[in-house]
Amino acid sequence: MCRWAAYIGSPIYIADLVSAPKHSLIVQAREAEECKTSINADGFGIAWYAHRREPGLYRDVFPAWSDPNLKSVSEQVKSRLFLAHVRASTGTAISRNNCHPFAYDRWSFMHNGQISGFEQMRKHFDMAIPDQLYLSRKGATDSEALFLIALGQGLERDPHYALLRTAQIVEELAVAQNIPARLRMTLAFSDGETLYALRYASNGNAPSLYFRRRALDDGWIVVSEPLQDEPDWQCVEENSFCTFNQDSMSRQAFMNGANDLGFARAS
Repeated sequence: MCRWAAYIGSPIYIADLVSAPKHSLIVQAREAEECKTSINADGFGIAWYAHRREPGLYRDVFPAWSDPNLKSVSEQVKSRLFLAHVRASTGTAISRNNCHPFAYDRWSFMHNGQISGFEQMRKHFDMAIPDQLYLSRKGATDSEALFLIALGQGLERDPHYALLRTAQIVEELAVAQNIPARLRMTLAFSDGETLYALRYASNGNAPSLYFRRRALDDGWIVVSEPLQDEPDWQCVEENSFCTFNQDSMSRQAFMNGANDLGFARAS
């Protein structure tokens, strides 16, 4: 599994989430508290929005705590919207192309969780990526496949529905291959204007997800686990799709029932 943190609001230093807090993302890379594995040392990455439409992207394969460049960059760069991730591989290689966040055009995307059975179905997942997006498939992770499939399902038009369709495709591929695949995910993704987050698992055991209003009431922090001991962290319920703008946030059920998309949940 992995740990991640995301922010939208008035510009802040990336270090305010990545390195400065008592339980910062760098600390969580080796001392995660709400994760199957406490060590998340298989790479890291940051995607941030500033003066251009597309996000900046900085990723590497080192453990987050051992790369002095990460701390230095995060202490110098301010951003109004950014995603940061520390990775624990669930089977794919430790390489820069497999590090989150992933980016395509103006979109950035990161994932904590896994698709069990993915290795047996990898070819079929790749085939579910539209031809016009397949050249953007640089790595081998289930996370990148989810991102590109969701883009092909209309992420730009309707992010909620695109993720629902992507979940359906995962289930359909598993059924077709007679594999009891389980989809577990907490996602953060953005088009540079809005931050979206999702907590869902087909078996009802989704990874943790929290959010809080920034102290100055000018932004939102969304994380895999709290960065500090403040009492105002709110746990996101399972099966929740969240939308964050600088001044507001909304939550709705991700999936209202198996009949929404005409498929049965994995057991």
